[in-house]
Amino acid sequence: MVEKERIHLNIYFTTRYALTLAKYFHIKYTFAMKFTHLLFDMDNTLYPASSDMDKGITRRMLECVADFFHTDLEGASALRAERIVHYSTTLEWLRAEGMNDIEGFLAHVHPDNEADELLPQPRLREFLISLNMPMSILSNAPHEHADRVLAKLGVADLFEAVTDIRDADFNGKPYPGSYLAALKKVGADIETTLFLDDMQKYTDGWVALGGTAILIGDKNGKPLTEDAQSMIEARKANTSGKVGKTFRMDSIYELTRWLSSPQGVSKP
Repeated sequence: MVEKERIHLNIYFTTRYALTLAKYFHIKYTFAMKFTHLLFDMDNTLYPASSDMDKGITRRMLECVADFFHTDLEGASALRAERIVHYSTTLEWLRAEGMNDIEGFLAHVHPDNEADELLPQPRLREFLISLNMPMSILSNAPHEHADRVLAKLGVADLFEAVTDIRDADFNGKPYPGSYLAALKKVGADIETTLFLDDMQKYTDGWVALGGTAILIGDKNGKPLTEDAQSMIEARKANTSGKVGKTFRMDSIYELTRWLSSPQGVSKP
């Protein structure tokens, strides 16, 4: 563009209408996706937190807690609420207390028939396809749970990979190794991967690494305390110095609009 034309355009764009028009063309001609991969949590993210599956998982976890501490479900619930803010998962907490039967815990919390608690999500498959982006799953549950849920939802074939609690050596989100294992599986990086989860402590872990996260829904749990080992390690693992950021959505179905907003596109 020659200087004379630039001057004329600067004058023209001083009106409100022209500024709006300039913004439109700027977006239109410089639009580029900032993110090239979507990393989804699964439970209470791909389906609503109000589902019976969430209630079932919580109840079965409390049964394990009650059995380990020789108390009733009410006592187990109170004890877990007090202690869980220091740990990434109920499993990590129980292991710290001396529980050794990891596979027994996972089998009880995630029985073979657990998918019966989950209602179909008729909009989900079409929505995920419409995103037209590579996608993968990162879950603190075992792979067999992910297989059952994704099959019930009819979307298993849409994800490039599933990273589960065993892939993370039983140190799940927000331990940095969990996120890095998920990225390694698909050859992605944290800067161009958008992470979506319903739990604040897990989006906090991603953000501590310098990534961008979407916190889904309004039942997000409590953030971890400063002394939580997982968050200490996540902060140490950020060697780039980049500052991450969290955005909020009521559900993943807002993602399409967000990806085309200024937050979801690259700067020119």
